[in-house]
Amino acid sequence: MKRILPSLRPSLLGLWAVVATGCTIEAPDFSGKSCESLADCPRPYTCVAARPGAGRTCEVLNGPGVSDPNAGPVPTWCQDIQPILAASCVSSCHGATTTGSGRTDFRLDRYEADGGIAGAQLMAPRIHARTVVFRTMPPPASPQPTEDERALIDRWASGGRPSVRQRSPTAAPRPRDVVPRPG
Repeated sequence: MKRILPSLRPSLLGLWAVVATGCTIEAPDFSGKSCESLADCPRPYTCVAARPGAGRTCEVLNGPGVSDPNAGPVPTWCQDIQPILAASCVSSCHGATTTGSGRTDFRLDRYEADGGIAGAQLMAPRIHARTVVFRTMPPPASPQPTEDERALIDRWASGGRPSVRQRSPTAAPRPRDVVPRPG
């Protein structure tokens, strides 16, 4: 079990209030749990050697899937997903400030990995599992995505996690799409 603290402004008073009241939310998290075989990991986790030097661990692996053709184009990071994560995940947990999170090895305000810190593209299977499948993220005290926003995350993660819309092969050439990166 992983303890997940609600989003708090960094202050000693806030930290004291959490410690004094024991305000934590228990959420099962099997990511990174050692395993020998598939039987050691609950669904939707898989026992794989995915972390360098960590042996075999339970991980959620969702490869690119086939999106519902009637749902429209696959959502993109820049246009659809980044605003959702900025509103629900980034402010004090998974952005430049990580005081509300026990994990500092990834940031959701970035699409790509930077300096050994994973971005949303690599974390998409975990984002999908925690936000869409288990609904353990964001924690209850944080702003929650709507059902439509959760559906967008689902389609983005299963549709290949594109950063920007791809041009049609017959479309006229235009300037290269650029993924904005925080300064």
